[in-house]
Amino acid sequence: MIETRRLEPADRERWEELFRAYISFYERELDQTAYDRAWREFASDAKLHALGAWLDGRLVGITHFLVHPSTSEPDLCYLEDLFTDPEVRGRGVARALIEAVREWAREHGCGSVYWQTHETNVVARRLYDDVARDEGYIVYTLPV
Repeated sequence: MIETRRLEPADRERWEELFRAYISFYERELDQTAYDRAWREFASDAKLHALGAWLDGRLVGITHFLVHPSTSEPDLCYLEDLFTDPEVRGRGVARALIEAVREWAREHGCGSVYWQTHETNVVARRLYDDVARDEGYIVYTLPV
C-alpha cells in the first residue's frame, strides 16, 4: 500500500537523499543552500509544495509543485519535480504521487496540472502518456 502525504520535519534527511538523486539524474548540481531553501519553502507550504510517497513505511518518492495564475483558465498547478527511488520503480509510486498532486490541485481550485520531462526519459514518458496527454508544446528556456 502506497501512502502519500505532506513531508514532515523528520523526513528531511531522506527527502534530501531523494532530491539529490533527482538532481543527479538530470546531470545537475546544487549547493547546500538550494536544498535548505527548498526545504524551508516546503515547510512553509505557501508558494512551493511537496508531497512524499511511502511504501512499507519508507519514503520512496517525492514531488514538488506550485500554483500560478493563468490568463485563460483557473490557476494552473505546475508539477516541477517528481522522483521515485529506483529500487521501487514500476510499483505505482510515481502514479500515486501524480494523483496526489492532482487531488491537491482540485481541492485548491486549479484548472489543471502540467509538467515537463526530457524527451529521452522514455521510462517516465510511458507513465505520463498513460495518465495525461502530450499537447505538443515545446519548452524554450532563456537564462537571465
